Amino acid sequence: MNISLPLDKMTSLDKIAVMEKLWDDLCRDPESIPSPTWHKDVLEAREKEINEGKAKFTSFDRAKERIRDQIK
Repeated sequence: MNISLPLDKMTSLDKIAVMEKLWDDLCRDPESIPSPTWHKDVLEAREKEINEGKAKFTSFDRAKERIRDQIK
């Protein structure tokens, strides 16, 4: 299927609205979207760190702050 959108004529808000509609549609059947193998690997590694007491946690506010500092 070849879909063409007038992206050059769309505002940023229009583009976000289209993305939200696509996301909502994809979320109706999450089982149809395969999860990559590396997702499972990462989750298992993190669970292992937690079980071994080696995991380090950060508050959500602190994590947002670190991300903002990185992109400045």
